[in-house]
Amino acid sequence: MSGQTLTDRIAAAQYTLTGSEVSRAVCKATTHEQTAPKKKHLEYLIQATQDSNVNIPQMADVLMERVGNASWVVVFKALITTHHLMVHGNERFLQFLGSRNTLFNLMNFLDKTGSHGYDMSTFIRRYSRYLNEKAFAYRQMSFDFGRVKKGADGAMRTMSVEKLLKGMPILQSNIDSLLDFEVQPKDLNNGVINSCFLLLFKDLIKLYACYNDGIINLLGEEVLPLADFFPS
Repeated sequence: MSGQTLTDRIAAAQYTLTGSEVSRAVCKATTHEQTAPKKKHLEYLIQATQDSNVNIPQMADVLMERVGNASWVVVFKALITTHHLMVHGNERFLQFLGSRNTLFNLMNFLDKTGSHGYDMSTFIRRYSRYLNEKAFAYRQMSFDFGRVKKGADGAMRTMSVEKLLKGMPILQSNIDSLLDFEVQPKDLNNGVINSCFLLLFKDLIKLYACYNDGIINLLGEEVLPLADFFPS
């Protein structure tokens, strides 16, 4: 299915009538079009997280509502939009997600509308698990591994041993859940999953840098190359 559907237009119009521009932008970012969420909608939502007058729980609720859609395209794009805001939005968005008892419950998600739906559903289940782990890590550590300063005077190098011993298993769990995505080149066949893969790849670089800093703090020596984290 390509292009915005009538359902997409109606959903966006409903939020326009109620005056909720943030909710309208969420709908625009999560249409049935098999393309990445549009940059202009993501940028609007990122800026909205910086506005103290914007209701972050309401924004998250609309995203959760979109995640409940039956279409793999809408669900995938809702997860991508959420991930984008976790990385680039104001930290209070991530704080709110971390404060929730439950986030994404998609382990049984399956779009049966076609073979492509079956294939993409697998990646949606894996992706949602990683985002759950990312939010859980923030809840446990009170910071995001991807956002902290790296290097000699970074968070993981200067952290106390007690906190580091708590944080390293959580960080390892983040890395494991990300690598469990296990996408192959042949699977990168549409703009939606490509957009997701790019976000995951950038996260992996940041998580590995944190892991490296943590090991240096504990043992005073470098760890194995990044390639050694990928399954053979």
